[in-house]
Amino acid sequence: MFELLRPGGAIMIPLLLCSVLALAIILERFWTLRVNKIAPKFIVNELWGWIKNKELNSKKMKALKESSPLGRILAAGLSNAKHGREIMKESIQEEASHVVHEMERFLTALGTVAAIAPLLGLLGTVIGMIKVFAMLQLEGTGNAAALAGGISEALITTAAGLVVAIPALIFHRYFMRRVDEIVIGLEQEAVKLVEVVHGDREINSNGA
Repeated sequence: MFELLRPGGAIMIPLLLCSVLALAIILERFWTLRVNKIAPKFIVNELWGWIKNKELNSKKMKALKESSPLGRILAAGLSNAKHGREIMKESIQEEASHVVHEMERFLTALGTVAAIAPLLGLLGTVIGMIKVFAMLQLEGTGNAAALAGGISEALITTAAGLVVAIPALIFHRYFMRRVDEIVIGLEQEAVKLVEVVHGDREINSNGA
């Protein structure tokens, strides 16, 4: 592998760092953006049971808050439910904004990698072609090995930039879509909670 990267020159170092960063973010986001971690169904079902049986107390509120990001959102709403519907909604929205921010963590960096990797590859191409033309000016076309090295550097950096950028862009779009889908689920549960607490909706045997 290093034998393949070496002809690419110094530009391969930042490209290699970009690839490591992108891979680390992708693996971390796959682990973090799991629906059963962010919005586990069991805690929602437990909450509806607590509300239905009037068993919700400070201890269970603390457990709800510490259970998951969704639990934090619902706990924020319940803590302010006595202040009225609008205050409850505002507290839910405020906590939800923090949760969404956490879900989108590192995605900007992944998008940046997707944007700059082709530019780094292009920079390597330009540098390689400059070397080729400089060699042509000094030595003419007689030194085929040197010319091949310059062209190789140009082609390798271009290819490496695209190899890094394409997966980074795909996974950036994928994770942004996943965040959007999770947020929709969080919003639905929050709306249910507001409606149940303020008497606009009843809890059935399967939950709210």
